[in-house]
Amino acid sequence: MSELAGKVVVVTGASQGIGRALVALLAERGAKVVLAARDAGALDGAAAACRARGAEALAVPTDISEPEACRALVAAAVDRFGAIDALVLDAGIDMIARFDEVTDLGIFERLMRVNYLGSVYPTYFALPHLKRARGRIVAVSSLSGLTGVPTRTGYAASKHAQFGFFDSLRVELRGTGVSVTMVAPDFVETAIHVRAAGPDGRPHGRTAFGEGKVMSAAACARRIADGMERRKRLLVLSFRGKAGRWVRMAAPGLIDAIAERAIRDAGS
Repeated sequence: MSELAGKVVVVTGASQGIGRALVALLAERGAKVVLAARDAGALDGAAAACRARGAEALAVPTDISEPEACRALVAAAVDRFGAIDALVLDAGIDMIARFDEVTDLGIFERLMRVNYLGSVYPTYFALPHLKRARGRIVAVSSLSGLTGVPTRTGYAASKHAQFGFFDSLRVELRGTGVSVTMVAPDFVETAIHVRAAGPDGRPHGRTAFGEGKVMSAAACARRIADGMERRKRLLVLSFRGKAGRWVRMAAPGLIDAIAERAIRDAGS
């Protein structure tokens, strides 16, 4: 039986991509899922898919960049299920633009509000419940949170901030029974790249990823769920990412070149 069977798991960014694949998988593993995202229609569809798998599911439309919305999300989860055993922070937005081509500086604030503060706020309100449950925090970040990536300056900055926050929080939580898992996917086949902000702040509108070059959302979700069950500290989801962590210490210039080539090969 899954370690997550019967557990109450709150997932942000649950209406599409990795988040949607993850809540479906958690439902199959017997978890009670609370789904959060801004798109109420897509969220209801994801919740229905969870119920079709035999799980209890609650959809809570939420803008995670707003503290009061995150407070309401946690309150709704506790009101419905009486506890929170795990919090998965998957909601995020991307950018695809060279810094010297940016014309809308508001991109950088939006990235920090969603990717960084959108992880901090739900964690703040959920933490007392997670402590009582000796629960799990899972933050879905990115390889961009571990190294710089061209055309992703604002995105990488927000993901570095996310890593800094949760690595620090992990130390504060020693002895409480609450685990913190950081997830660093490589390229994953989702619509986040299509919706990514371009230089003028408007959606990029396309992705150039070819077949076989990226991980599927379903495969990524499986890796995350497995890591949650084992309370892993860090999940780096590609060989390139794992190797890069060690190469960076010995040859940082090489990692810069690899990052530049990866973005060029992806067409973005």
